[in-house]
Amino acid sequence: MIRSTYLAAAALVAAAVSSPGQAQEALVAPGPQGELSGTLIRPADGGPVVLVIPGSGPTDRDGNNPLGVKAAPYRLLAEALGTRGIGSVRIDKRGMFGSKGAVPDPNQVTIGDYGDDVAAWVAAARAATGNACVWLLGHSEGGLVALAAAQRVPDLCGVILVASGGQTFGDILRAQLRANPANAPILADALGAIDRLERGERVDVSAMHPALQDLFAPAVQGFLIDAMAYDPSALAAQVTLPMLIVQGGKDLQVPLANGEALHAAQPAAQYVLVPDMNHVLKDVAGDAPQANLAAYSDPSLPVAPGLVEAIAGFVADPGAGDPAREEAE
Repeated sequence: MIRSTYLAAAALVAAAVSSPGQAQEALVAPGPQGELSGTLIRPADGGPVVLVIPGSGPTDRDGNNPLGVKAAPYRLLAEALGTRGIGSVRIDKRGMFGSKGAVPDPNQVTIGDYGDDVAAWVAAARAATGNACVWLLGHSEGGLVALAAAQRVPDLCGVILVASGGQTFGDILRAQLRANPANAPILADALGAIDRLERGERVDVSAMHPALQDLFAPAVQGFLIDAMAYDPSALAAQVTLPMLIVQGGKDLQVPLANGEALHAAQPAAQYVLVPDMNHVLKDVAGDAPQANLAAYSDPSLPVAPGLVEAIAGFVADPGAGDPAREEAE
């Protein structure tokens, strides 16, 4: 079976989890046909605000996903940043969860559509906090959205890419598929489907393995075709804003080569490797895949301290430090 949260999937409705330990407020922004819904943690007076752009598929504002992710990485990250006076807005994607009414079909989206929503959220964050300084923080696929939005949303403070692809969407899927030996019997069909989608062609999945029928479901092929047309490293090279790239050393889904590619494309960015961080932003011990994946369902684990320190230090002083490679223990 293919395991990847770096893909689009059908929306499932779920309630956002709130934390009683820190003041969190409902926040809305205008969507195409209804409101977009999110959660605000206010910054300290004059403090910055980070807009957390979620990863692929049915990932909610807390970073959870009904496909098996229960680690609450976005909520925990927002709360950790809040203790440092850094505000945050974390959001439900259009057509999903609290933003279900924004569009009738969450699969009929493009990266540009998500960029429109980023612009709406930046305006909402500024209006709610009175603070013009908003940072885009994109996680996983959200990094591609952040890079695309940074070209069109004015007066941003900067861009933070966390566990974000530096390779094209198609190349990341190829690497994920090849990394699992169990995929050998279906690999030819999968790679052929990616090739066709990259050419802008729809794929007939009716004769494929059920796992591939889910991965390349007709309902999401339009989104996949659109997303595969973007080169995140080329976009990173065009960004003139302050940029922080944080890569996890134990990310099974978006491995080290992606962070390195982003940094090579934009050498002026600060680059931080958090050696033990996995894709759901938790530090994991050892190299066993089972232990790594177990963290996906454990909200009791804090987000990696190195990630929190990197973000907090960067938004406090984006010009500090050597833009050459750094490592967070």
